[in-house]
Amino acid sequence: MLVSLSIKNYALIDHLHVSFTNGFTVITGETGAGKSILLGGLALVLGKRADLSSLRDEEQKCVIEADFSIAKYDLISFFKENDLDYEENTIIRREILPSGKSRAFINDSPVNLSVLSALGDSLIDVHSQNQTAQLGDNAYQFKVIDGLAANGDLLREYANDWVLLKKESKALEKLIQAKQEGIKEHDYNTFLLQELENAPLKEGILEELEEQYEQLNNVENIMEQLSKGHQLLSDEQIGILHLLVELKQVSSKLAGYGSQFSALNDRVQSVYIEVDDIFEELGRLENKIEASPKVLEEVNTKLQLLYDLQKKHSVLEIAELIRIKEEIAVKVDATENIDATIKEKELVVKAKEKSLNNLCATISKRRKGIIPELKQQLETILGALGMPSAVFKIEINETSNFVYNGKDELVFQFSANKGSAFGELRKVASGGELSRIMLAIKAVLAKYEHLPTLMFDEIDTGVSGEISNKMGSIMQEMSETMQIFSITHLPQVASKGNHHFKVYKEDKDNVTHTKMKQLSAADRVVELAEMLGGKDLSDSAIAHAKQLLN
Repeated sequence: MLVSLSIKNYALIDHLHVSFTNGFTVITGETGAGKSILLGGLALVLGKRADLSSLRDEEQKCVIEADFSIAKYDLISFFKENDLDYEENTIIRREILPSGKSRAFINDSPVNLSVLSALGDSLIDVHSQNQTAQLGDNAYQFKVIDGLAANGDLLREYANDWVLLKKESKALEKLIQAKQEGIKEHDYNTFLLQELENAPLKEGILEELEEQYEQLNNVENIMEQLSKGHQLLSDEQIGILHLLVELKQVSSKLAGYGSQFSALNDRVQSVYIEVDDIFEELGRLENKIEASPKVLEEVNTKLQLLYDLQKKHSVLEIAELIRIKEEIAVKVDATENIDATIKEKELVVKAKEKSLNNLCATISKRRKGIIPELKQQLETILGALGMPSAVFKIEINETSNFVYNGKDELVFQFSANKGSAFGELRKVASGGELSRIMLAIKAVLAKYEHLPTLMFDEIDTGVSGEISNKMGSIMQEMSETMQIFSITHLPQVASKGNHHFKVYKEDKDNVTHTKMKQLSAADRVVELAEMLGGKDLSDSAIAHAKQLLN
């Protein structure tokens, strides 16, 4: 419920503070008095974008503040989700600075416009003449039916699952596309992989093969040098080992004459041991080395394969070839196993579709179940509003595709007169008829769900006095369970209000100001009389005004 509205430095308003209570509140005033300014200010505090033209004094900031009682609106979760302090009396404030910047606050916590707008949608529904066009919008028609059918929770669950289905379906499409592209490359990748797997790829293999190649390719020279080295060491006359034996004898004889000679002897002994070991190693290598043209050819073949692969894949290291082999193996494996992956994803998609189909069936059943009652109530209310022949044709038909709110197609048609063909609301209903239909829909909705505060902006435009009297009664009846505002030019509607406010202009110091005041019982008589007969009050107009109020 809107408890109060405060507007400062907005359009023609210097400062305005108005308090409201529950029930039916009517707002009247001459054309141009500023009722639209009041609505504009309210729209700003509910999240509408603003500009500097909103400021009355461009050197001062504009401040609009609305106090709402929200205890009945079940908004605690909204406040938690947006990290806001929940208060049963919540204050929304909007500031427009001279710089053009705008700030918004909920219970003194700064928020962006999207959060402000989302909260505003839950607090007050401002219905203007332009919004009557929504009646012809299929989405709005679904919204009405789903509201009556209490499909809110089901539709939220459906929306979440629908997002998941689209995500899984997109993943499936990518897999199928990858399969089609993979088939083209599979044979080539398989060939590359086989080629790499046939190569002796391991760390250090290239150096190892190159060393082996050098030995095999120069085996005769190696054998010759080994033989020569062996001979130099073993010759009985001038062999190094023979000479070292004599040297050992000399150093041994010297060892007893002091530590320096003893150390020298140790060194000679070590040299002898090392040279003797070299002699043995030369012998082993000489016996081991042999010419093998076959092995040389095999080594050369492996080397050429590795060189060719390096050139083919534009790499310098065997490690890079190993990495490329692993990457190709992954591609080949993915292509070979993609059918199984696709099948698994298809099962996931089918499961999601089945779940959504079940939800859609429940949603559709509830929609169809509420239609007869909606049709009957709308036609009854419209009959009372001077449209006794008004008939609705509302049908729900299932389609094959999932859309944002299920799988249903809605046919919502109308005929205002007997014998007239059914047609879309926007095409066959006049402006006055649309206003009455909208009021009827709001009245029906009010019985089924706890609507926020409703503000009707001249919904009675284009209707006669007799019908407007009934429209006022319907709004008065709605106000028994919710707060209703009506901005009206019709005295019949204005007379039904529990509370009556007047918007007017006042000139002060050659400056025009928009004001708003609550009317007393006597003031209401005068206001209604002026609405009936103009500024020159006649006895009959005053009597008629009193009659309306009574």
